[in-house]
Amino acid sequence: MFKLGLIINPYAGIGGALALKGSDGRDIRERAMALGAEKKALDKTRLGLQLILPIKHLVHFYIAAGEMGEDLIAQMGFDYTVVYHASKLQTESDDTESTAQALIEHSVDLVLFVGGDGTARNVCNIIAQSIPVLGIPAGCKIHSGVFAVTPQATGRVLEKVLKGEIVSVNTGDVMDIDEALFRQGKVSAKYYGEMHVPTELAYIQGVKMGGKESDELVLADIAAHVVELMEDNPTCLFVMGSGSTVDYVMQELQLENTLLGVDILLDQQLIAKDVTAEQLLQITRGQNCKLVITLIGGQGHILGRGNQQLSPEFLTALGKENIVLVATKSKLTGLQGRPLIVDSGDKIMDQNLAGLMTVVTGYRDQVLYPVADFT
Repeated sequence: MFKLGLIINPYAGIGGALALKGSDGRDIRERAMALGAEKKALDKTRLGLQLILPIKHLVHFYIAAGEMGEDLIAQMGFDYTVVYHASKLQTESDDTESTAQALIEHSVDLVLFVGGDGTARNVCNIIAQSIPVLGIPAGCKIHSGVFAVTPQATGRVLEKVLKGEIVSVNTGDVMDIDEALFRQGKVSAKYYGEMHVPTELAYIQGVKMGGKESDELVLADIAAHVVELMEDNPTCLFVMGSGSTVDYVMQELQLENTLLGVDILLDQQLIAKDVTAEQLLQITRGQNCKLVITLIGGQGHILGRGNQQLSPEFLTALGKENIVLVATKSKLTGLQGRPLIVDSGDKIMDQNLAGLMTVVTGYRDQVLYPVADFT
């Protein structure tokens, strides 16, 4: 029987849709919940574990009580043992670390954790390289190389492990950024350690590449293409996603940009800045819209990483044909043939966006690039 440890951070990612740039710290979590944030970590865990339900007889879970694991695992019908009980309703990082310690004491074969880089740091503090781990991405910050590319991809890796297929184990870096600087539009990533990860290259993400694009001429060409599109559609709302490539477009328009947020333009003028998911829905409802986004260098994510404001509801109303994906060819080449990744939190939406997508790589220069389907 495979002994699988599970740690769920139930508050992971709750600040994303509210443009809070993270969920680290009691104050941020309390603020997010007061603003009506939805806990989505359990849903993401369910997506990953659904794939191993047909072979659930092969696994026994070791978990924390309540939202940290027991509620979901019992609901899904897996066999389990509770190894930790949190003493407070709003769980904190020390609960993650205490659960990790309990999993070590129960000699589990692998630790599955659900959260973002903050959760990865907590797990690394206790487990380090003593037990293999695998992360289900559910946070606002996913820079570390210990996560699967999507919740469903986690299930694919677990399926291989439980069936006894040969899966390599490599080390993945644990990275995290300063949330206070993040909210000021500055990305300062720091290395915190390494953990062992079962590595199937199609399913495990790389460490995010830091820094801005350096090819000024190519970025200027991309910006010129997008600006011309705006000129041709003066009554269309342009929703500007996060990332340095989109930031360059805003610079060309001489507009203040939320580097790590979502802004809205009309006729090349800023009409809403750093909007939440709900604000975005309200402003764009019934309007002609286009979304300008880029991909995360080294990873290939275009949705679901740092732009949770782009909800499945918004994307459904928008339509795939109104997504303007921008990236330099060097950024695409850096993926080394790996497909782009969508992790919107909605299975049907992810399926609809899979397949070939047009990428603007210069002025009136576009290429077709595949978007993966992990569902």
